[in-house]
Amino acid sequence: MDKTKTKKLINDLLLEIGENPKREGLLSTPKRVAEAYEFLTKGYHQDIKEVLNGAIFHEKYSNMVIVKNIDFYSLCEHHMLPFYGKVHVAYIPDGKIIGLSKIPRIVDVFARRLQVQERMTQQIADTLKEFIQPIGVAVVSEAFHMCMMMRGVEKQNSSASMSAMHGIFKEDARTRTEFLNLIATKNL
Repeated sequence: MDKTKTKKLINDLLLEIGENPKREGLLSTPKRVAEAYEFLTKGYHQDIKEVLNGAIFHEKYSNMVIVKNIDFYSLCEHHMLPFYGKVHVAYIPDGKIIGLSKIPRIVDVFARRLQVQERMTQQIADTLKEFIQPIGVAVVSEAFHMCMMMRGVEKQNSSASMSAMHGIFKEDARTRTEFLNLIATKNL
């Protein structure tokens, strides 16, 4: 990302909305916004193979693995406003497991892009399917969208839930129900 160009764009935006970019409180705003957007969109420059860093292991474990309540923050591609919430991920291994800390890292790679929640949820599921070839994978995301809360319909208490299922989670209602019941339970 060209921070000099981004700072100029933010400076021009401040002028366009009727602000004075030379005002004391705004002097560093273009720099801060450029740095913020570089961080908030770093997923475009991350390679999943590097993020996984070889943390895929052969293991005979064959029961459901769940990592739930993974916080995420993203930017809606339609308004570039934040949406944020939780992601719940499950898979049933077929000879390979993934380091547990890698699952939130995968979530972050896709959340740190301009996104729609539907695509982000699917990308997380597809990535796990591709790299560990499990018997099944399930991802549910739950989010609050500032584009719905601050503007437009202005519904502050509305949230959106999405799911992406592969394999046994898609094919077997009992497995899917077990996952959904487990993510509905309270934390420890």
